[in-house]
Amino acid sequence: MSENLPLIKRDISWLSFNERVLQEAKDPSVPLLERLKFLAIYSSNLDEFFRVRVASHRSFRKLKKKTRKKLDLKPKKILREIKAIVELQQTEFGRIFRKEIIPELQAEGIFLVNEQDFTDSQIAFARQWYDEQLASQIQLVSLDMEQPAPFLENKGLYLIVHFAAEGAPPALINIPDETPRFVVVPSEADQHCITFIDDLIRCKLPQLFPDQPITDAYAIKLSRDAELYIDDEFSGDLIEKIRRSLDNRDIGLPTRFLYDTRLPEALLDQLKTVFELSKNDLTPGGRYHNFNDFFGFPDPSKNSKLHDTQLPPLPHPELEHCDSLMEAIGQKDYMLHFPYQRYDYIPQLVREAAEDKQVEQIHITLYRVAGKSEVAQALLYAVQQGKKVTAFIEAKARFDEASNLYWGNQLKEAGAEVRYSFPGIKVHTKLLLISRREKKQLHYYSYLGTGNFNEKTARLYCDHALLTADQRLGREITQVFDLLEGKIIMPKCKHLLVSPFTTRKGFTAMIDKEITNARVGLPAYMILKMNSLEDQEMIEKLYEASQAGVKIQLIVRGICCLVPGVKGLSENIEAMSLVDRFLEHARVYIFANGGKEKMYTASADWMNRNLDRRVEVAMPIYDPEVYAELRQLIQLQLEDNRKARIIDQLQSNPYRRGPEEAPTVRAQIAAYELLKSKVEATLSPTN
Repeated sequence: MSENLPLIKRDISWLSFNERVLQEAKDPSVPLLERLKFLAIYSSNLDEFFRVRVASHRSFRKLKKKTRKKLDLKPKKILREIKAIVELQQTEFGRIFRKEIIPELQAEGIFLVNEQDFTDSQIAFARQWYDEQLASQIQLVSLDMEQPAPFLENKGLYLIVHFAAEGAPPALINIPDETPRFVVVPSEADQHCITFIDDLIRCKLPQLFPDQPITDAYAIKLSRDAELYIDDEFSGDLIEKIRRSLDNRDIGLPTRFLYDTRLPEALLDQLKTVFELSKNDLTPGGRYHNFNDFFGFPDPSKNSKLHDTQLPPLPHPELEHCDSLMEAIGQKDYMLHFPYQRYDYIPQLVREAAEDKQVEQIHITLYRVAGKSEVAQALLYAVQQGKKVTAFIEAKARFDEASNLYWGNQLKEAGAEVRYSFPGIKVHTKLLLISRREKKQLHYYSYLGTGNFNEKTARLYCDHALLTADQRLGREITQVFDLLEGKIIMPKCKHLLVSPFTTRKGFTAMIDKEITNARVGLPAYMILKMNSLEDQEMIEKLYEASQAGVKIQLIVRGICCLVPGVKGLSENIEAMSLVDRFLEHARVYIFANGGKEKMYTASADWMNRNLDRRVEVAMPIYDPEVYAELRQLIQLQLEDNRKARIIDQLQSNPYRRGPEEAPTVRAQIAAYELLKSKVEATLSPTN
């Protein structure tokens, strides 16, 4: 890769994505309580970013200078850039919350009050509520410099109580996480008052410290490194190492110490000493931390206009009323679009296979399993019905390791064959294969998805799932499972692209064909939708295609290291990002192919890890009806002029707006209405 080609740094691009989330919190057209949820999403995203990415850069600082230079690592520089950007965003975050959302809540009769605003009756309520609900969970610790420092829990919330007496050591009080963060307190008839439990504790402080005048109480929060740091994945019992490492995750090194900016400098210096923090650990914040708790913000007003319009998952117009899902899939392909359509069909399909006497075996890959998984329950039922169930479970799926191991153990105890992670590689593909004996031959019914087998995220993430009995695809999926079971070293597929073997090579060949076609005057374009575009080889290939005259439209939700619109390099590339009420999670790749357009969906982004260090599958869309429907949904996204942002070199995230006379297109709502119209068409008397 030429060093002169422009690239956006991965982490800077990710922070730009999180700014797009913050834009939703600022957007006055978003219902008010949904704006609060976007603040929660921003906060949750940023916390994970510090636990994962910032922790990685800090670990790079420990490498020898010669090694860092060889690997082109500049951790100090990128950490400075990250700190500067985050501080600007945090300032904007606070402004949105204090200057926009709080006043608008008040206009709706909802008041977020603190202990300084409490009326006498609210003070009495707060102290009683503390005694009944919080007292047993509270720990008071004096931060005496001569005593060992207490351990700060990962992502735990605390108050530092500062006393007026000179030399008095501050006190540390935990804010319990077993209790909902918000409490509705008594108020007048036309008002709804809500408070943080932080402020219920503040209200109680004079009684907890009756002999010590209090100056104030300041919120702090410490995030810790989330890496498991398994010393050697290639020897010993990897799963047991993961189990042990999970216990250590919450005691990792500090990555961010968030503190109330009102906290006196001398007290902050004291805390740095007590908790052995460096200046790089410090991140200024506001009076409250853990804004992801706003997911649980109550609405005592029951005012529907403060929320998004309900979009209940739709039935599939054909699958909803069929007697047998497998019989329907045997006739033609279907595609489910989540969260617009019901997820129920997936566990229903597994249950149907469990009860079908001709079904012999069920294979599945599980990357992120829901805590209460209907799919896992259906697999357990299949085992009970005597089916051979083989589940490949990725035990290294970050933050879902415990849930995955739990369900792996449940399946194994029931009698399923359970296989876990490979050393050094993750299995990220989303596949289900049902093997059924028909006329003495095995016939395959397949699920190929862009998202996880997870009912919870299927209500929030936009994904596509292909249901097919195309034997060409089914036979190749068997090769993927043979690979996972160690029966073969490499799959030999003509239809599927399989990482880490053929995905990079396959997509590169398709780009090369577009370049060739552009040069001879044939239709040449690409529409590429993914979560992240980071792989430098693929970016270089897209630059080459742009220079050859190939028109490229990118829909990239998160990281986009490619710089579009550079004259002479990427002027034929347009990049946009779509951030709306649902998380865009699907990967769809479309190529002009000289006028005979071809399309793939995939579990893989164009990141180095997805192409070279994970087992992934990209699948061609052959069925004309499925193709046409998905193409229509992608076209809606390309036309979005409401929630689409332009990705540019400045990372400024301007909204994309069409001509004034152009109709408003909000792709996610339009997609729901399109799929809803197909359901309504099946109910029409003419059908």
